[in-house]
Amino acid sequence: MSANATDLRLSTSNRQILSIALPISFAIFVPQINFITNNIFLGRLGEDSLAAAGITGVYYLIFAVIGQGLNNGLQAMISRRAGQNRQEDIGQLFAQGIYLALGLGLAGILVTWFIAPLALKASLRNADLVNTCVHFLRIRIFGLPFLFVYQMRNALLVGTNQSKFLVWGTAAETVANISLDYCLIYGKAGFPTLGFNGAAIASIIAEGIGMLVVYAVIEWNGISKQLQLYKNMRLQPKLVGSLLTQSAPLIFQYAISIFTWEYFYILIEHYGTRDLAISNTMRNIFGLFGVFTWAFATTTNTMVSNIIGQGRSDEVEPLIRRIVRLSITVSTCLALLLNIFPEFFLQLYGQGDAFISAAIPVIRVVSVALLMMSVGTIWLNAVTGTGNTRINLLIELITIFFYSIYVYFVLYVYKLPIAIGWMSEWLYWTVMFTLAFLYIKSGRWRGKQI
Repeated sequence: MSANATDLRLSTSNRQILSIALPISFAIFVPQINFITNNIFLGRLGEDSLAAAGITGVYYLIFAVIGQGLNNGLQAMISRRAGQNRQEDIGQLFAQGIYLALGLGLAGILVTWFIAPLALKASLRNADLVNTCVHFLRIRIFGLPFLFVYQMRNALLVGTNQSKFLVWGTAAETVANISLDYCLIYGKAGFPTLGFNGAAIASIIAEGIGMLVVYAVIEWNGISKQLQLYKNMRLQPKLVGSLLTQSAPLIFQYAISIFTWEYFYILIEHYGTRDLAISNTMRNIFGLFGVFTWAFATTTNTMVSNIIGQGRSDEVEPLIRRIVRLSITVSTCLALLLNIFPEFFLQLYGQGDAFISAAIPVIRVVSVALLMMSVGTIWLNAVTGTGNTRINLLIELITIFFYSIYVYFVLYVYKLPIAIGWMSEWLYWTVMFTLAFLYIKSGRWRGKQI
């Protein structure tokens, strides 16, 4: 197959949007089911384990979104090359992404082993919780290189309009993780009973399996040959510099965002294990019900970059509005479902009626935040697609400033109920949407080269 056998330029139709977004939705949905199942298993160990899962989960998410920042930067660059039909450049970009991913994975391991324990001891009041989290994270972090390399294939497949192949790796990872969670946490099928730390080992093995499967799929379908992935694997400092220039603002943006969420969880921990456990379930629900929104957001990034690469900048705003309409339609249906049957979702964690009663007011707040996210994150990812990722970082910094002030006063100074604390998400998405919308409307992104 020749390098130019396939035209990678996209249209802006609803059919094109859905053809990209639906496979991405499934690819995001499957790991969310995996993550929620993980928390359900840990919830059976007790409220303390569910609370610890909240702290460790958000910590690992900080590093996961660093990889996502690199992924989105690489995806925008690959999409731009695809829009220009320069397929011969895509393999070189991908190779540099792999090198950066491995370097970031090593850095994450070192930080977790030598710096994170000190930060957790200084932040949390419960010494037993600190020890549980540190032991877990020192195991769990070894899955990071697998995750980062795995995320690079996302950039490749989405950026070249081949998102349908995403599902194989995520499906393999999820089956492995759920099976190993059950066996290693509870000691089933001849496996040792490892309790909380069993979830860490299960996740590492599952991430490795998912990574191997997806690269096997890339080989089997001839994608590596089509995009010349292995034609030039040497390290190219200039190209690495371009990728870092594009991705670094996104990496800082996502890391700051999740670090602030970790700060939110630390403040909640001061309320006690029940409120922390409730907030952890809210994060699970946010992840599950936000699947379609994130899929549309990823689609926005790649389609905006591709369309600009074709020289069709005038079609960017109509494209964004079309994606927003699809995103908010789906999110409205999911929010209604969440509000009509909140007990159904909460009882899965096996924490009893008192837990469910305390969590329902929070779930109402979260459902509104999901609707706001379905608009705000689309416009923000449109900014990513334009290539001006420094604006993404600036938007995030301004948004986080207001968010942090809010949670500090609500949760630390006035110690108001956590449902009011979760209203910080309303503020977060409102500010983010406003700034991203104004930037796109300004037209200052036109002519940006990446």
